[in-house]
Formats: sequence, structure tokens, C-alpha cells
Amino acid sequence: MAHVELSLSEVFAPSGETPPEPECDNIGRWSATVSSADEPCLLIDAETRVLAVSTAACELLQLGAPEDVIGLPLLDGGLRLLDFTAYRGELAEPEIDKIPPLLALTSGRLARGLLRIEAATEDAADATVDAISTPVVADGTVAGSLTFFSEV
Repeated sequence: MAHVELSLSEVFAPSGETPPEPECDNIGRWSATVSSADEPCLLIDAETRVLAVSTAACELLQLGAPEDVIGLPLLDGGLRLLDFTAYRGELAEPEIDKIPPLLALTSGRLARGLLRIEAATEDAADATVDAISTPVVADGTVAGSLTFFSEV
């Protein structure tokens, strides 16, 4: 299994009275990074809308093209989650709140877990991915979450 290490540091805040440009804020920086990343990663905002997703994440999570899911709520963007039973049922509502990207939002802490992604076609196999999420803070509050995925 792939090993992912996260290192969090304070965000550089420019001095002076002028606020930073919107594209230079924490969310904006992560959005630009995720959009151009080779690794499967995803950035959502506090309302669970997809702000940025890498092409590799779209392929792994079977979401289509990044532009197809940007701006949509994470679970309305085509992500089809299954439980780990032999029945392969749709993930129940109480369990959805515990998936790492959403848990990082609500808890304000790192979250990790496995996700089972329903195959986009009948001849394809379901994917199991390891997800590691961290909250993204802006102005002292959790403004989103950043998730890295690795196929299991």
C-alpha cells in the first residue's frame, strides 16, 4: 500500500493592511495545487461542493472529467459509494457522514478510511480506495477538506 505523509505548516500571511487576493488565499492555493496534481486528490468546500479535483482522482473515483464535477456537491457529482457487505448495497446515510472528506469537515481533524466505489460499467470491477483527508482552514475556521486517495 502506498504511504502518504502530510506536513502541515502555518500559511504565509502577507503583512500590511490590504487583504490577500482571493486567488492567493489558502483555499485558492490548494485549489490550484489539486487541479494540476498528478496524484489522485480532491478539494471540497464546507458545503461539500467540489472546488478542485485532479484528473487521476476522477479516473480512480470514476467521476468523468474534472470539469464535469467542479461546483457540484461531492455526492451529487457521480461518486457512487457502496458498503463493504457481500450485498454491495448503497452506503447508508449515517455512514456517508463518516467518509474521510466529510468527517474532516465536521471534526476539524485528520480522517482516514476505506471507500468502495461502484464501477461505472457492468463489466468493470468496483474500486476500493484508501482516503486520507485533512481540514483546510481559512480565517480560523474549517473552510473545506483536502483528500488524497490511493487504490487498495
